[in-house]
Amino acid sequence: MSATPLPVSFADVREAAARLDGIAHRTPVLTSRTLDSLVGAEVFIKAENFQRVGAFKFRGAYNAAAQLPPEQLAKGIAAYSSGNHAQATALAARELGTTAVILMPEDAPRSKREATAGYGAEVVTYDRYTQDRTALGHALAEERGLALIPPYDHPHVIAGQGTAALELLAETGPLDALLVPVGGGGLIAGSATAATELSPGIRVIGVEPEAGDDTKRSLEAGARVSIPVPRTIADGQALATPGELTFAVNQRLVDSVALVSDDEILAAMRFAFERLRIVLEPSGATPLAALLAGRVGNPPRRIGVIASGGNIDVDRFTALTRRADRVDAS
Repeated sequence: MSATPLPVSFADVREAAARLDGIAHRTPVLTSRTLDSLVGAEVFIKAENFQRVGAFKFRGAYNAAAQLPPEQLAKGIAAYSSGNHAQATALAARELGTTAVILMPEDAPRSKREATAGYGAEVVTYDRYTQDRTALGHALAEERGLALIPPYDHPHVIAGQGTAALELLAETGPLDALLVPVGGGGLIAGSATAATELSPGIRVIGVEPEAGDDTKRSLEAGARVSIPVPRTIADGQALATPGELTFAVNQRLVDSVALVSDDEILAAMRFAFERLRIVLEPSGATPLAALLAGRVGNPPRRIGVIASGGNIDVDRFTALTRRADRVDAS
């Protein structure tokens, strides 16, 4: 019996890449001899902190919005997000000549709320710990006649996110492993779709914060598992349940999920700043944290890392690095 077709194919990722050509940035791939020495492998970092809006999310948001019919674009689009997808959808709307309404948690980083509004979107807030953002988002979109672009659980969004891995492997050639941060699962689902096609035998490894291990638990259980909304510095990964479509892909294509502590994330952010000369937000640093903390057993020879974003304001970055200093001193 043949396996059930997945909601996203490699052809979908290739088509998304053509749609994004000249619109999204082709972000750099960084290397570091110091990192290679510490890890004992060749490491290639896809620096999505240099993507438009400062994170990979623009890829999926634009790919989805660009495929809406003109009559729907004229009415506008909606999204719900803790920050990066919010900014990405707002910018995609502006690029396509339409408007956006974004539902964001009250405790989303100030810099992300302000950036979202700065791209021209209307921001509506909610309490992430007591309210269901998915239900609120659908209700908001229906009430206003908007097209809802979810942050991860949509085939066009997943395909768009997969273009990051497509570009990485086009530059590096075959890799033995690919480390990807996991929130709702869109980035790793798209990346796994591209990576397993271009580099057969590759190990696709997700990375989650310890407090937000819903995907790891779900893969181990063989079905989607819900946890309490996690409290972690990695706000982009503070989700309770994997997406339905993303989990279908990840259950088939992802090999394992590593967990990292907040302190290990802080150490990775500091390493990225001091040795790679880049700024990563906590969620963007989790795959690097997994490598530096030895969470990937028997590291293979050639490893790809998707550093998913760098959206963090100077005050929070300073506060977190000071916290890292206190951890180092203890």
